[in-house]
Amino acid sequence: MTFDGRLIKKIWAPDLFFVHSKKSFTHDTTTDNIMLRVYPDGKVLYSLRVTVTSMCSMDLSRFPLDTQTCSLEIESCWYNRLYINFTLRRHIFFFLLQTYFPATLMVMLSWVSFWIDRRAVPARVPLGITTVLTMSTIITGVNASMPKVSYIKAVDVYLWVSFVFVFLSVLEYAAVNYLSTRQERKERELRERLPCTCETSHPGVLSGSYSEADDLRAAATGGYGVMTSLGTAAEKRRENLLLQLAMESDQVTGHVTSGGGYDGAWVATHTIDSLIEHSEL
Repeated sequence: MTFDGRLIKKIWAPDLFFVHSKKSFTHDTTTDNIMLRVYPDGKVLYSLRVTVTSMCSMDLSRFPLDTQTCSLEIESCWYNRLYINFTLRRHIFFFLLQTYFPATLMVMLSWVSFWIDRRAVPARVPLGITTVLTMSTIITGVNASMPKVSYIKAVDVYLWVSFVFVFLSVLEYAAVNYLSTRQERKERELRERLPCTCETSHPGVLSGSYSEADDLRAAATGGYGVMTSLGTAAEKRRENLLLQLAMESDQVTGHVTSGGGYDGAWVATHTIDSLIEHSEL
């Protein structure tokens, strides 16, 4: 036989309570959710609907791949304590979509900068900064929904390793840009010092006027062998121009002597004759 819940106030009921309860309440919509049933053999069934928020100690070091066991303890002043154990397992697919897949895609996106030309600064710099900021947002969002713990979780290891990969891709571009710029500067300084080095190594060579156009005209007209020695002023000017062409142009193959002369140089002498006539005028 089932009775109304108001009858419970007229009979004895055990004084039950939840040991680790943080917040609890009974349901009373639209009336108190209490059931009292008496069986023919004298047994009494007392049912009460209660919502309890209980404390559970969890180890989140393997989150979100962890399995937690929580216990609910019901105690009475006159009876033994009752334990109810719950085993909780997480569905990993939600975290794959929200955390792992985006972090993996950000790492792969940072690798795209390796195939972009190092001189394309407007393309590589925003790509690196965007991936770094996106990883920071993912890490912040995951930690915001997690309890504050003093140890490292499994998801933290994955996210921070991904962040390091993304950050290293930015450092790689900075290092490549710095080293290539430094190498280009050294080569430019070496080219600027090369004419001075030639004049120091061959003190007998005088500075003269010679251009690539003259070299092209000499290659078009062909060359023939010239043998000369120090003599008149015109011959000296001719010799100086021959020595300058021997060091600055690929049209000359010969041996320059230490005294300022040369032995058996093959040059385009038509250009030399025109330069000498122009200088005499």
